[in-house]
Amino acid sequence: MMIVLKAGVAVAALYAVGALIYLVHKAAAFGFPVYYSKEKGSRIKGIMYAFGRGMMPWEKESAGKHLLSYLAGVTYHTGIFVALLYLLFVLCGVVLPSAILLLCQIILLTGGLCGVGLLFKRISSAEMKVISCLDDYAANIMVDLFIFSALLHSFSVASTPVFYGSAIVMFLYIPVGKIRHCFFFFLTRILFGIFFGRRDVFPGATGTRHPEETR
Repeated sequence: MMIVLKAGVAVAALYAVGALIYLVHKAAAFGFPVYYSKEKGSRIKGIMYAFGRGMMPWEKESAGKHLLSYLAGVTYHTGIFVALLYLLFVLCGVVLPSAILLLCQIILLTGGLCGVGLLFKRISSAEMKVISCLDDYAANIMVDLFIFSALLHSFSVASTPVFYGSAIVMFLYIPVGKIRHCFFFFLTRILFGIFFGRRDVFPGATGTRHPEETR
């Protein structure tokens, strides 16, 4: 049974990666914008800003106004990343040292709690409910279950079927739901960095204005 579930996780993960690559290829088929203006700045500098300072809450209006939710989101996504790493270790038969395992458990617990907190915020907030759809709730619940099943497995290998099962469901859902933003996020940030970097208009660029001022 465990061998079948383990193989199922591997197949589901490969399917998710393959489907995401296909979606990127499909999106690229629409083409990329052609820039006619002369390049003033550095695309590399723009990409570095997009993944560095541009991710800070004081550089993002919505995050700056909702700092607690921003921090909860960061903790939540850290928990997801650790859960994926933990899954990889389990599949490969890697036994983690007790200190590292404890750190993983703390991150998984706090990440999962933040995920549940963000779900309740979406449910209880009138503003959030207006802009939410079924996919928003389903994605959050699936990821929360995956994180907590990883946490449960870290205490008891008896929960392996639950851990593998939640992983399979999540991987199968990724290409068709909003969870796929974990893949497209990096692509969109790169395009963002290239666009503003070549124009040299992102915050902090010498002798330029904030992008909002160039509209």
